[in-house]
Amino acid sequence: MITFYHAPHSRSWRILALIEEMGLGDRIDRRAVNILRADGSGGRDPANPHPEGKVPILDHDGRLISETPAIMIYLTTLFPGSTMAPAPGTPDWGVFLSWMCWYTAAMEPALLTAMAGASHPVLYSTWRDPQAVTDRLRAALDGRPWIMGDSYSAVDLLLHSPYAWVPDLMPDDPAIRDWVARCQARPVTQATYTA
Repeated sequence: MITFYHAPHSRSWRILALIEEMGLGDRIDRRAVNILRADGSGGRDPANPHPEGKVPILDHDGRLISETPAIMIYLTTLFPGSTMAPAPGTPDWGVFLSWMCWYTAAMEPALLTAMAGASHPVLYSTWRDPQAVTDRLRAALDGRPWIMGDSYSAVDLLLHSPYAWVPDLMPDDPAIRDWVARCQARPVTQATYTA
């Protein structure tokens, strides 16, 4: 049995969207839980199995899978054949994995560091800065609608999400703005973004 724990109005909407994009709604049980919010509201929910009381987390037969990119990789591997990820073992699968890891290793830290107003050469040499993130995304989108090419994938879902969640982070770059708008226009995204 697979159970997905999420919190309304949190970044766990990305996994809800992936579940729907992959047509897995009837195969994964979804449970809303409470979490501690950035504004101090909410609190830890005893029904949430996440060791830190956060979301998202997936429970697959008693095994816990946490962290958004890991859950996305896990689900697209467990349920192959959707358009949300290339087939494992193909060269495109390696590119897919690189983007998923780049989000956690470079993109999100660079954007959060900038959002917090922190600045230090160690941060930029390790995680990059927002301009490096912009440059990488722009290069990937050059001449194509989606990060991996002609098809929307879990990479687009994940990478556009910081700009959807905090629009002030979005660079003044037409290619990136148009891509985020295409991602946000998807019916599944519109249905799950505030869920």
